[in-house]
Formats: sequence, structure tokens, C-alpha cells
Amino acid sequence: MAFCALIRTFAEVMAKQRIEYIDAMRGFTMILVVFAHVCYFCMEGPLMGYNRIFYLFRLPCFFMISGSELQTKYPIEILGVNNNSKDKTEEVYRRLALPYYNEVRQSPGYARQCGLDHSKGKYHFCIDADTFYPCKYVDLMMTKLIRPEVSCVSSFWSFYPDDKHSAWGLFWFELIRDTFLWLQHFKRPELCIRGMTFAFNADYARQVEIRTDIRRGEDGSLALSLKKYGKIDFLYDRQARPVTGYGTLNEGSLLQSLWNRARFQLKGITRIFHKTDHYEDSEDNLVKNKS
Repeated sequence: MAFCALIRTFAEVMAKQRIEYIDAMRGFTMILVVFAHVCYFCMEGPLMGYNRIFYLFRLPCFFMISGSELQTKYPIEILGVNNNSKDKTEEVYRRLALPYYNEVRQSPGYARQCGLDHSKGKYHFCIDADTFYPCKYVDLMMTKLIRPEVSCVSSFWSFYPDDKHSAWGLFWFELIRDTFLWLQHFKRPELCIRGMTFAFNADYARQVEIRTDIRRGEDGSLALSLKKYGKIDFLYDRQARPVTGYGTLNEGSLLQSLWNRARFQLKGITRIFHKTDHYEDSEDNLVKNKS
């Protein structure tokens, strides 16, 4: 009983810290949004106003969205890719004066390849615009990525609580998921990769092929291809743990999400005990060519 009470107290503290962290980021984001609207609608040369904001605050767009000031010692470039988006992505890029490219060929792989083809840096970070990234995310990931024996890096991620997903429930859901991913990473690290927390050596990636014929798994497939240049490493640090929405769950309750994932993973649970360098494609994951 005492142990259960201790675990519950720890979970409640973590949940409170999670909510306070997100509330602080939301508050800072609102200040920036108001400031940006004033510049855009009330100043001459709105794009100049936006550039001035980014210069003063040193905030690339995805860290402005997260509401935290980027703290990094590395020079970085920010590129956007619009892959036939219908949510005014291109308009946002224009208003932010952000360099971007339109990729008309539809698939996550084409979007990844477009960004890589136009980037100039040695290391490449995949960033989701609907995800909160901690201010030290880049530097913490780089502590792993700059090692000569490492080709790519990923980290764990969290979900923010809402009316359907309590902080208490998310604590247990993420604990079970993270434990499974940790066990899986010893033999199948490529299966633990998620695009929102994926960074890799761009020089290596330019020598391999990013798959464009699949709907999901292009990041894990890229990580698998990069293993010949170095290992897939993982960063277990709460200061480098992004917070995102529920696009990767796609179900109602956490219990249902957990049950569906448990059933799926148990079907091939023996895979975590041996390595492989090849995966068979499932028919429903292939991108259909329109004739």
C-alpha cells in the first residue's frame, strides 16, 4: 500500500509539472502571436517586421510554436516543405518569411527528400509543426549525434493532457510504451524511430534512398539504411522530450489505444529478440500510383 501511494504521489507531481510546463509555453506563445500580428497588420513591410522578431528573439518557427526560446550553440537553417497541404501551410510560411519548397509528389518520403535535397547542413532534424519542442532540444540531441559511431538519434515523446486524456492516464500509458520501446531498441532500434523526434547525419542520408512508396515508416526505413554508417542511438532525457497531440493515437480512450497496440505488438513479439536488415511491406501501407 505504501509503495502504491508513493507511485501515485510521484505520478501526480509529474502530471502537475507537465501541465505547468505546457501552460508556461502557451502563455509565451500568446505573447509572440499578439506581437507578430501587430507587426504584420500595423507595420509597413510586414515581412520585415517578422524578420525583426526572429532576429531579436532568435526563434525559428517551430520553436515559436512551442513557445520556448531556442537555446543552441550551433548555427542552424530552417526550411519548410509544403506537401500539398490544405491547411494554409504555404500561407503561414509566406507570412513568416520562412524559406520553403513545394513538393507536389504526395507522400511523407517525398517531403523528407525535398527538405534534405535543399538543406545545406551536416545534420538534419525532422520537426513537426504541431509539437512542442524544449528549448535545449537541439543541443541535447547533438550530444549523441556528433559522435563518430552514431548515424542517427531519436528520443521519447509525451502527449499533452486534455478532456479525454488525463495526466494520470498519460503517465501510465507513456511508462508502458517507453518500457516496450526501450526493450525493443536493443535488437530493432529502427522500429522505435518516430519522425517528430528524429535527427540524422545528412551526409550519410544523401548517400541512401528515402522511401517514397510507403505511407508510414519512411523514417524507420531511413534509420535502417543508415545503420551501415553508424548505430541508431537514443536520448533518454526529459529536457529533450517533445510534447505533441494525438495524431499518432487515432483512437478515443487511452485504454483502447493501449489495448490495440498491445494486441498488435504481441503478434510478433519474438522480433525483439533478433535483428534483421529487411522488412516485408504490407499492401495497405503502399502508396498507390494514380493512373
